[in-house]
Amino acid sequence: MCKTPHHSLLAALPKCEHHLHLEGCLSPSLTFQLATKNNITLPSPSSDAAYTSVETLTERYKNFSDLNDFLGYYYRALDAIITQDDFEMLGWEYFTTAAKDGVKHAEVFFDPQSHTARGIALGVVVSGFNAACKRAEKELDITSKLIMCFLRHLPVQESRDTMQAAVEEGYFDITTKGQDRTIAGVGLDSSEVGFRPELFGEMFMEAEKMGIRRTAHAGEEGDPTYISGALDTLHAERIDHGIRLVEDTKLMDRVIKENIMLTHVGELPIRKFLEEGVKFSLNSDDPAYFGGYILNNYCAVQNAFDLSVEEWKVIVQNSIQGSWCEQTRKDELLNMLDECLSEYATQ
Repeated sequence: MCKTPHHSLLAALPKCEHHLHLEGCLSPSLTFQLATKNNITLPSPSSDAAYTSVETLTERYKNFSDLNDFLGYYYRALDAIITQDDFEMLGWEYFTTAAKDGVKHAEVFFDPQSHTARGIALGVVVSGFNAACKRAEKELDITSKLIMCFLRHLPVQESRDTMQAAVEEGYFDITTKGQDRTIAGVGLDSSEVGFRPELFGEMFMEAEKMGIRRTAHAGEEGDPTYISGALDTLHAERIDHGIRLVEDTKLMDRVIKENIMLTHVGELPIRKFLEEGVKFSLNSDDPAYFGGYILNNYCAVQNAFDLSVEEWKVIVQNSIQGSWCEQTRKDELLNMLDECLSEYATQ
């Protein structure tokens, strides 16, 4: 919780989330629940003491030594997710928490290759997550978009196959309006260094021709050329992370000029980007593993940077305008923001 008087404002702000991995919302409690339901054997406590209980696994998640350590646990837990209902439960776990944190619109990532490699059909994955999205809009008033990500550490051909399967399933049907598609965008995630964005240009160009939105993880571990590569080759409309943009002033000027929004998590040069006019949103990434859903992250930023109400207004406005929802929904969210700020000003 915030240690400043602004906490009530931060809780009430209408939030848009753009950098959230649905698989990263698989909490230890849901992992054990689904493993029991599906008769999946998790690592035994004798081979990995973290799996002794929900509590020990939760504690282990607080102590990842590096990205690969995190990814090892991340992919291991996914074995418990099998059925369409499981995927819907996972999506719903995110949306119910997000609603409490004031999220009103979410554009969420999912990694089909993590599941098809386990013999689970793409349709099972998409149908489950899409059901959670529809339920969230109906019951929680959270609108959402699905973004299908390619796992960059796997052979590129697997990404080609995934793209082709999505096309064949009709998720990118070019006869429908872009906003009505089951999958609204494509992304690129997983280990960054050594797996440059240029490797995936073919899939992103195909997506662009069909009017599919495009984003990519870049500039987290990789140097700023990973960001420029995503812009030049993938024609990315957003950059996920983008922390190392601060190292290249010329590239920063380009990002500002081209109105590219960064989707931030964790440590970032907030003050520098605000001063320079770089647009960004604040997000929760893999909250089940790092303990920070979006309100926690808003509070962490406030505690670290002591932002003004006007600065929060700019951040939220940019996150709304940078969303891929219809303009009518953006207008609704902007009105919510105005009402929120007016109410806070009278307190």
